[in-house]
Amino acid sequence: MKKKPVSIRNIADELKISVTTVSFVLNGKAKEKHISKELTKKVLDYAKLINYRPNQIAQSLRTGKSKILVFMVEDISNNFFSKLARIFEDIAYEKGYKVIFCSNENDDEKSNELINLFNFRQVDGFIIVPSPGIKDTIESLIKDNIPVVLLDRFFEGLDCNSVVIDNVQAAFDATEHLIKNKFKNIGFITTASDQSQMMGRLSGYEKAVEEHGLKPHTLQIPFNEIIKGRGKEYVKDFFDKHTDLDAVFYATNYLAQSGLEVLKENNPKLIKDLGIIAFDDNDMFKIYDPSITSVAQPLIEISTKLMELMLPLLKKKDVSETSHKIVLKTELIVRESSLVK
Repeated sequence: MKKKPVSIRNIADELKISVTTVSFVLNGKAKEKHISKELTKKVLDYAKLINYRPNQIAQSLRTGKSKILVFMVEDISNNFFSKLARIFEDIAYEKGYKVIFCSNENDDEKSNELINLFNFRQVDGFIIVPSPGIKDTIESLIKDNIPVVLLDRFFEGLDCNSVVIDNVQAAFDATEHLIKNKFKNIGFITTASDQSQMMGRLSGYEKAVEEHGLKPHTLQIPFNEIIKGRGKEYVKDFFDKHTDLDAVFYATNYLAQSGLEVLKENNPKLIKDLGIIAFDDNDMFKIYDPSITSVAQPLIEISTKLMELMLPLLKKKDVSETSHKIVLKTELIVRESSLVK
């Protein structure tokens, strides 16, 4: 015969105290409710002794809250997103929330499938790096009063909370840094995307070269080709066709990784001869020879702002009442690769 699970009432009856007191202790509110350390220890020790486990489903149904957030990114294995996720996890935990992480691979079908799954499981809110075609899905979540904060990119015309960086200014500053260091034929390697973050980086690069009377040299690689592992072929072909380049600016750290591999395999000398900048820093960039200059996003500030936007939404009866778009500045970390040759 299956053993009946122990309830809070069983603990209260055994210790001859109120169910409310037991509930406060087990939910970490003993100090807040001025419950003595002795009684708190007594409850916790007994709960451990009888192997008490809270019924999370019943608790969620009773409170209407799961205390779980979804953190959906493009690729959780990417250094930028994994670092960001780790910082956000700590911040969320301090606020009493657990986090589920997932990758949508910038694919709309996968994004919608994951969002529907977790929404059905009644998570409390979503942090989403949106794939290009899920604007309507995000809008539906907001209409259903589900807290959503967009990260890294946003949709024009959609009234939704978001935390992004000033991609235009970041790319402009990085390109101008190369120009000031005497580089004149600067290539820009990016993904073929009309998403806000990539369009901003391309725009910043083009603005800088135009203001200085230089000619743009751009390569836009289809994202599905990168996913299939063909990005290096595009980069090699670009270098073969543009032998006069004296610098290259990569719009993401994974493109920079591919580009450095191409140079090492085909023309190692160019690694030191070219000016090189990567968007999004990577720990490995510090130990390359030469070390790689990068545009670094403020990971702690981004994570903090995400939670600052999310917490009020979790308490609102109408999440569409107000929305905020937070735009943060980046830092150009200058290393050997972008210095005057």
